Order: sequence, then structure tokens, then C-alpha cells
Amino acid sequence: MESRIIVTDLDRTLLRTDKTISAFSADVFNRCIERGIHVVFATARPMRTILHYREQIPAEALILHNGAIIVCGTETIFHSGIEPDVAKHILCAIAADHPQATLSVEINDTLYANFDVPEDWNASKAVMTDFNDLPPFPADKIIIGVSSADDMKRYNRYVPEHLYLELSSGKLGLIMNRSASKAGALRTLAGHCGWKLSDMTAFGDDCNDREMLRDCGTGVAMQNALDEIKESADHICGDNDNDGVARWLLTNVLKERT
Repeated sequence: MESRIIVTDLDRTLLRTDKTISAFSADVFNRCIERGIHVVFATARPMRTILHYREQIPAEALILHNGAIIVCGTETIFHSGIEPDVAKHILCAIAADHPQATLSVEINDTLYANFDVPEDWNASKAVMTDFNDLPPFPADKIIIGVSSADDMKRYNRYVPEHLYLELSSGKLGLIMNRSASKAGALRTLAGHCGWKLSDMTAFGDDCNDREMLRDCGTGVAMQNALDEIKESADHICGDNDNDGVARWLLTNVLKERT
């Protein structure tokens, strides 16, 4: 299979459950890069939490916050955030109506939260706040702790039409600008770099990967992906704890047996 660009989600896709990239996966990706294949990380994560992964696999481009930010090399070529006053209004309104809600917001690679952020968020710069003193810059995304898709519905009324609310990892509601999505980011990146979506092979597992898997030339869902994501994909690879992405690339791109 001819693939000029590999696009991969990170959590529950390239990353194992312990949030590491195995030596095997890193080796396969770096061999792909040596063959002139471009690598793109497409993730809901902020920049500060993926730098060490880029040291293992030197991805040429980064799609961050589900497409709110696109970095090509070291240059930020796209940023679509939430206006400061809108972000503050949403957060303060939810906090007032739902005092127990766990809320946070990403601004300029810093996380502002109204709760003690767990260590596995890797939020080294987390700032405790009631959201009345946020810096006057666009927010990349607003994060709401939820228990399910049904639980998330209670927050729909706080989201203006130019923003959207999407479930992530089954436990987080993400509010973002409608112009920010992984699929949209890939179209922007393709135009910037002179690439074609038809030359891309994309890997993912969650709701925010669905359109990306459909739009790229080849969409590959993880064995551990949501059922609806598997239905959107052209192929299904192994699970994230067994290097599913790398093993699929080894067989279908590098043409070697696993």
C-alpha cells in the first residue's frame, strides 16, 4: 500500500495505556520517516504534553487540541480558539449552575482549572482558578468532566452556535470552535504542504477521529476503538497495547512480516 503521509492519534492509538510509545513502534515510525514518509500527530493534547513523544518520533506536523492549533515544523500555521469573553462566560455560567462540575480551560499551553488536576493529565502548568481572572487570550478548548454522553447533554445550552461540544474518552466534554477539528486541520495542512488527503493513512479510536478516518485515503481504526469508529474505517488494526499501529504499518507500508 502506497502511503506518503501517516496521521496518527496518540491516546489509545499510538500510545499504550501507560502513555508510552514502545521501542518497537518508535523504530517502525522512524523507518517510515527514513523512506520519506511524512508523519503527523493528531491529538486532543496540548503542546507541552507531547514534546517527549516528538523526541522519539520526529513528527513533521502536529494537530493539537483536536485541530484548534496546527504546527508545521516549528511554525504555528493555524489557531482557532474561543474568544476570551465567551470562554469566561461559559465557564462562570456552568460553575454557577453546577457547583460540583469539574471545569478547566486551555489557554496559551497552560491549563486553568477549578479542581486538583490528576497527575495523568500531565498538566505541569495547571493553575487553580474560579475563571474570573483568566488571561485575555483565546482559549483553545474548554473541558468539562462528565460521566457519559447523556450526562454531557446538560451542558449543550451553554454552547453558542459557533462552538461545539464533543465527548472525549467517554469522560470529558470538550467545547471548541467549529472551525477546529482533526479533519479540517488535515485539509488546512494539506493545502499548506502541498499534500493530498488521498495520500494519507490515518489511525484513530475515538469520536474526534471519525471524520479524519473517512476523509483520508485510508482510515484505520484500532481494535480497541469505539464500534462506530470501526464502522467508519477501511481497516482495523491491533489494539494500542500491542503496537497495533506499528504492526499495521510494518505489514502494509514497509511490507514486512510481523
